Amino acid sequence: MSAFASLVEQLADLLQPLFHGSSAAAAIILFTAFVRLLVHPLSRAAARGQRARAVLQPRVAELRKQHAKDPKKLQQAVMALHAEEKVSPLSGCLPSLFQLPAFFLLYHLFSNREIGGRTNDLLTHQLLAAPLGERWADALGGDGIFGPAGLVYLGLFVLVGAVATFNYRRMKLIMAANPPSVNVGGGEALPGLASATKFAPFMSFLTLFSVAVMPLAAALYMVTSTTWSAVERAVLYRWQLTPQAGTRPLTQSST
Repeated sequence: MSAFASLVEQLADLLQPLFHGSSAAAAIILFTAFVRLLVHPLSRAAARGQRARAVLQPRVAELRKQHAKDPKKLQQAVMALHAEEKVSPLSGCLPSLFQLPAFFLLYHLFSNREIGGRTNDLLTHQLLAAPLGERWADALGGDGIFGPAGLVYLGLFVLVGAVATFNYRRMKLIMAANPPSVNVGGGEALPGLASATKFAPFMSFLTLFSVAVMPLAAALYMVTSTTWSAVERAVLYRWQLTPQAGTRPLTQSST
């Protein structure tokens, strides 16, 4: 932890001539961008994997018909199909998993008053008027929602809301282009899929709650990463906007 604190402090010192009192905040944003850049190859692989799984959906639907009364055989058949086509069902999880250590390091770094037995000087840094180690509740208890620190949070909420709205509208377009499949009898191909699909577009708005309750430094990481994800997914998953994207051949580029 102390080594990571020193890294953030040194980066903040380098950025101080440009960002002055907000240099540590700028360092966090730059660090987040660097982490996302490192993870980008995994994100590209995850996008290719998701498209490959989408292409396999008609074959998976056939397997569901064949093994409708035997879930164990269905699972084995689907796994065999994925293995045959060299498609990993877990590839989409890797980008998020590799980011978790960086997020938790920042969260704990700005939640502790002491690091390595000495005072955590990073807690003295701010984003404009808002201390990086404090939360929205602290801003409300200070000068209120329209105070200097409160306005910083309002700006973050507006940015998160804009990104969430972008994700919401994009998800609705994807759902319109690719409605959930149904069985021959008219039932859902996957029970509960329709309900989950209806809720999915609203998931991005949960970031508002996260930003409100965590230290500002961790919130900055989350806001930067969420914004990056929105742009990245719009590029890597643009094929999802094509009607019945899952039926298109794998030979077409997914990026």
